[in-house]
Amino acid sequence: MLDLREIYPLSDFQRNARQFIEQLQENQKPIVLTVNGKASVVLQDAASYQKLLDDLELAKSAATIRQSIAEVAAGQEQDAIEALEALRAKHDIPR
Repeated sequence: MLDLREIYPLSDFQRNARQFIEQLQENQKPIVLTVNGKASVVLQDAASYQKLLDDLELAKSAATIRQSIAEVAAGQEQDAIEALEALRAKHDIPR
C-alpha cells in the first residue's frame, strides 16, 4: 500500500535523485511523484519490484490451481490424451 506521506513533486526528485534512490533502496517503500499536483508515476526499488512480480506470479498460479480443483470437483476434468488430441485437431497439428 502506498504511504500518503511518500508523495513528492517531480521537481524535488529531479533535484535530489540520489537521495530519493537511496531512500527507496533503504526502506523498500514506493514513492509517488506528482506533476502539476497530480500523481503521475510510482517509483520503486528493483528488489521490491521483483518481489511484487514474484508474488503476483504465485497468486496467479494459486488461482489457476483453485480453478482446476473446482473444475475437477464439478466433473469437468478431461483425460490428458483426449485433451492433447483435441488440441491437435483444433490447431491442425499432425501426429
